[in-house]
Amino acid sequence: MQTEKIMIFDTTLRDGEQAPGASMSVKEKLEVAYQLESLNVDVIEAGFPISSPAQFDATNLIASELKKATIAGLARANNKDIEEAAKALAPAPKKRIHTFIATSPIHMEYKLRKSPAEVLKMAIDAVKYSKSLVDEVEFSPEDACRSEIPFLIEVVQAVIEAGATIVNIPDTVGYIMPDEYGKIIATLKAKVSNINKAVISTHCHNDLGMASANSLAGVLNGARQIECTINGIGERAGNAAIEEVVMAMNTRPDLFKDVHCDIKTTEIARASRLVSRLSGFAIAPNKAIVGRNAFAHESGIHVHGVLKHRETYEIMTPEAVGFEGSKMVLGRHSGRAGFVDRCVKLGYKLNDEEMQAAFDKFLALADKKKEVFDEDIAAIIDDDVRHSERVYTLEHLLVACGTGTLPTASVKISTADGVLMAAACGDGPIDAAYQAIRNATGVSPELESYSISAVTGGKDAMGEVTARVRDENGGSHIGRGVSTDIIEASAKAYIDAINKVVIVRKK
Repeated sequence: MQTEKIMIFDTTLRDGEQAPGASMSVKEKLEVAYQLESLNVDVIEAGFPISSPAQFDATNLIASELKKATIAGLARANNKDIEEAAKALAPAPKKRIHTFIATSPIHMEYKLRKSPAEVLKMAIDAVKYSKSLVDEVEFSPEDACRSEIPFLIEVVQAVIEAGATIVNIPDTVGYIMPDEYGKIIATLKAKVSNINKAVISTHCHNDLGMASANSLAGVLNGARQIECTINGIGERAGNAAIEEVVMAMNTRPDLFKDVHCDIKTTEIARASRLVSRLSGFAIAPNKAIVGRNAFAHESGIHVHGVLKHRETYEIMTPEAVGFEGSKMVLGRHSGRAGFVDRCVKLGYKLNDEEMQAAFDKFLALADKKKEVFDEDIAAIIDDDVRHSERVYTLEHLLVACGTGTLPTASVKISTADGVLMAAACGDGPIDAAYQAIRNATGVSPELESYSISAVTGGKDAMGEVTARVRDENGGSHIGRGVSTDIIEASAKAYIDAINKVVIVRKK
């Protein structure tokens, strides 16, 4: 039986990155975009080009580099926003301007201070102008779910007439319930006379925990595009999670028998880990689909059932989303060719210089560890090789501590202008190391949060540290560091965060 395709519109790099503290560098965004293309998403919303130079540059770079997915840029309903989006998207083989304006009474009165007639005209003008610059235009009536239905119908019909071929219905504040959202989509399908000329899209926020459920309710009532993010990251409580909506449709073909999507589900786990690492947002152990407990069983009854027949307590296999039962292990005797092949299979696109740097780091790690796992390779590439520009690099760290002694640390840090050295005492070895780094660099951001996790298991596991700092202007920056030594990983994470503070100051 022929089924209709559900387009997957990923907004991790735009709405997802708007989550407080989740900002990524331009290079990191490109890395995520490559993985999204490996995941086979249909549309990548690369950014909001007019909002900052970094947003413009990231959108433009992704538009230049990616060839398969449609690249979208967000724009408010005004000519300047739309022109910047068109410029940023210019290199993309397939491009889409996504323009929006609020249509709910509360937004029109208090935010826009405009009448419904003015909003309607602005929406029509924005779509017409966007259509003159690109072939594909999407329109979103912001806060659609709190809009008056007759006005929403009028707006949707008008923007389709003006040239929009995708009409998105955002639950901007995560207010709606699944049955209500489904009814809104069904009403638009029934009452917008030209709806056959456009695709209806969903864009649901998770303030009440309903984002994925609402998105799926939209699909069951005629929506044919879902806007979502990796791990569900986004404003406030986040967005619909791509892994949840895709696996729900795949797991329940009895309900979603008339539709399909083309996502390569075996890439989900890698995408999840990559976004978690680059955003600094840890994945909750009980997170659906991608949490470490999603396929774990402890209860005796559950374990017994799974051993007898897997489907007693598992509705999907871990392999279906990219968690492998067996892991590729490399060691000190593995050659460069094997290492390069593994990097390619893990989805990395490294130039010759980056590959050599990664291989050198791998050899150094292999001398410390008996076995080097895929997660170790991902960690050294993401945290040691694919770095944004560096001002300070940790060359040497010495820490002394013990019962009844005052913890002390000394550091040697290289810069473009020479070498910096300093020593300090602290409450503990990590505090001493951080104080020594502050003394050497002269930069003293406030440490907001600190977390450590094991990249792999075993006594020689790599430790990954995430340090979030706040600069003097209130800006939040995330630093990451990995090492088999957790104090060294901690120092590297703090220096990484300081580098970001200094680079932002210079810009």
